[in-house]
Amino acid sequence: MKKILITGNEAIAQGALDAGCRFYAGYPITPQNELIAYMANYMEKSGGVFIQAEAEVAAINMVFGASAAGARAMTSSSSPGISLKQEGISYIAGAELPALIVNIVRGGPGLGNIAPAQSDYFQSTRSGGHGDYHCIVLAPCSVQECYDFAALAFNLADKYRTPVIILGDGLLGQMMEPITTEDGRRKTEDGIKSKPWALTGCKGRKANVVKSFYLKEGDLEKFNLKLQKKYKQIQLKEERREELYTKDAKIILVAYGSMARIAKSAVKALRNKGKKVGLIRPITLWPFPKQVFSKKSSRNLKYLVVEMSYGQMLEDVQLAVNGRQKIEFIGRSGGGVPSEEDIVRKVTRSY
Repeated sequence: MKKILITGNEAIAQGALDAGCRFYAGYPITPQNELIAYMANYMEKSGGVFIQAEAEVAAINMVFGASAAGARAMTSSSSPGISLKQEGISYIAGAELPALIVNIVRGGPGLGNIAPAQSDYFQSTRSGGHGDYHCIVLAPCSVQECYDFAALAFNLADKYRTPVIILGDGLLGQMMEPITTEDGRRKTEDGIKSKPWALTGCKGRKANVVKSFYLKEGDLEKFNLKLQKKYKQIQLKEERREELYTKDAKIILVAYGSMARIAKSAVKALRNKGKKVGLIRPITLWPFPKQVFSKKSSRNLKYLVVEMSYGQMLEDVQLAVNGRQKIEFIGRSGGGVPSEEDIVRKVTRSY
């Protein structure tokens, strides 16, 4: 183990390398360029393959091929680049292939700007490509978690044979913090298990087929039912969240990623003023941690959702709460970031 000072973008890249990622394909776009630059510098030294593709569409389809051959494969981009990858992500989900896709979100819609935002929540959690599929979505809130979640993402991707998205933003990608790395131990911690379904040559065994194309009547529906069964298992077993001061709270903030850091500071400031305020931080955005909300039955409890968008995660909180408690909202987008003072002021008025 060692400590290094590193950006969030670089931490994801190093975490992926330490987790056994051996194929990366991407195309430059701000504010995630440190990630692709890091992979360009270190992937070959780790015994892997780095490709700067000619376009985002090419990059995601290269990931499809590398994953089909059994490699731990990933790509990264920022908002409009991820939009271009959506067809390929749908193919990866439809072929039941594991892959890591990193989105360091910038302001939108369109080309927008290079400032931080959380406005790709719908695209990630509602699966922006065609068809009935889901991606597991992880939302780190620190540079250490950027590193840690790369390994978690690959392990979940392999376990469920599904694409996993790490959803960050320009603030998290660019900030520098000290992290503890594990010097490659993650590669064998869970074991990069054999993949009997992979296309590694079929000499001596029945040929494997990787596809998402079903023409015989009824076959595609059967496959979709199989996917839905898998997604139900993921929802039952993989919900993740962090709770802070929720047992006695009268108002609970709900925030993820970079906004959760600001929300934590606001919670501590309000607690110092004697306000009973807590925090729920969703770590998995899909599956959304609905169970933690269903356990809180007090009618006097209120929620305040805070995000760098105009109410995308808010909809999941509303579905989870199901009318039992009042929900309020603070949101900014296009590079606007709700401040600690904004949150404190809103809570003070509502308390």
